[in-house]
Amino acid sequence: MDESQPLLGQLNEPQYATTPNPLVNFDPKGDPDNPLEWPKGYKMGVVCLLALLSFTVTFTCIGIVPVAERIIFDLEGRQSKSASILLVTVWELGEACGPLLIAPLSEIYGRYPTFNVANIIFILGVVLTASSPTTGLLVFSRFLTGFAVASNVLNPAIIGDMFPSESRGSGMSLIMLAPLLGGAVGPAISGLIAESLGWRKILWMSAALAIVSEILFITLLRETYKVSILKQRAARLRKETQDESIKCPYETDEAATELYWSALRTSIKRPVVVMLDSSVLQIMSFYGGLMFTLYYVLATTLPGILMEIYSFSPAQTGLSFMSFSIGATGGILLSNTFVDHIYIKLGKSFGTGTAIPEYRLPFMITGAALMPPVVALYGWAPNAHWPVQTLLMTVALLGVVLIMSSIALSSYVVDAFGIYSASAMTIVLIARCLGGTLLPLAIPPLTDALGLGYGFVVLGAICVVLIPLPVMVMRYGRHWRQNSVYTKDDP
Repeated sequence: MDESQPLLGQLNEPQYATTPNPLVNFDPKGDPDNPLEWPKGYKMGVVCLLALLSFTVTFTCIGIVPVAERIIFDLEGRQSKSASILLVTVWELGEACGPLLIAPLSEIYGRYPTFNVANIIFILGVVLTASSPTTGLLVFSRFLTGFAVASNVLNPAIIGDMFPSESRGSGMSLIMLAPLLGGAVGPAISGLIAESLGWRKILWMSAALAIVSEILFITLLRETYKVSILKQRAARLRKETQDESIKCPYETDEAATELYWSALRTSIKRPVVVMLDSSVLQIMSFYGGLMFTLYYVLATTLPGILMEIYSFSPAQTGLSFMSFSIGATGGILLSNTFVDHIYIKLGKSFGTGTAIPEYRLPFMITGAALMPPVVALYGWAPNAHWPVQTLLMTVALLGVVLIMSSIALSSYVVDAFGIYSASAMTIVLIARCLGGTLLPLAIPPLTDALGLGYGFVVLGAICVVLIPLPVMVMRYGRHWRQNSVYTKDDP
């Protein structure tokens, strides 16, 4: 995917290039306004800033997990398993909706204003969460906070704005590792704070961290989107010279506003259109959504297991989430080491020697095969009162398997959908978020009826049923892709 292009793939340069020789463009001999030519130190500083925000978002999202049941009890005076699960997972429902607006708005108004407005809404959502007197308002404010998360969509786009494709690896790795750190540190710190100061202090800490991040964003970040930079340059030159004929390649003389809003409507519709046209995307987003659900099943069940069966304190429970982050980090290292190697090797071994997107899927198939026993073991270990080390080892293995599958899925979608990959990834993200919001609500009735052990054995059996999906896509995906205008191979 070319992240220097508009996020949802609908704005192509010829659409705006109405002047044969645009007067305003970057100087090919060198231009200080061109993000690709900014000093490397500044660009890495921006990457660190993006990583800080990713850390903050994950810290805020996952930080309340170990104390979700306590929060509901404090607000309602009684325990409610479904309410505590929804408190954690409703964030994902917001994240499912937000990208549909954030992505196209960043293409119309630029990364800088869109990111900052989203960050301010995020801060307001966290403050509202911290001060909520009722469960209903708390759940709504968590949804609002998830809705305002811009980093999932804009972080890769900003890196694409600043770095050529062959130099994006380190930046991408850093923004992938930052959420893992947030997911480890958030629960660990929140457990300690909840025991000594109360759960609201966790949220006020998140708000303070978000405010610091936003101050740094406002003062240090510059606009990185080429279209916005050139439009601003053209507007400045028109004002200075009083010459209204000065344009950049992305401007039109008439109906520009209508064109922008038409682009916004197209951006919102494009992911759905791509999904309806592609059976491969339907299968992979369905599979990816169900796999991602397992993370939230873990996040919403692990605190209860540790505190009720193993008598852990909230602080110890929070620290236990580090085992997932350790496993996820291992999954990233394994993927970075082997995914490209396998892809290239398969390309040389079959056909004409040219690799195809389906060669990205062996790691996903491996993850699909490992998932059932890992899920079953996660439920059976506490049911049989095995040592807690066995349970935490299973949590780490779940981190490895989920990240392996997630990276393989993302790589496949980017390769298969090309210039439409952002639209396709939007559908994958929405499927993950909807699954992460709703399906964990089915786990308490399942485990209440069957117990932890057999309940998770059933969940593992469902994972067995899903194994053929990535296998079929690897075997038949190339043929299926020819039936979609968005994935058809070039002649």
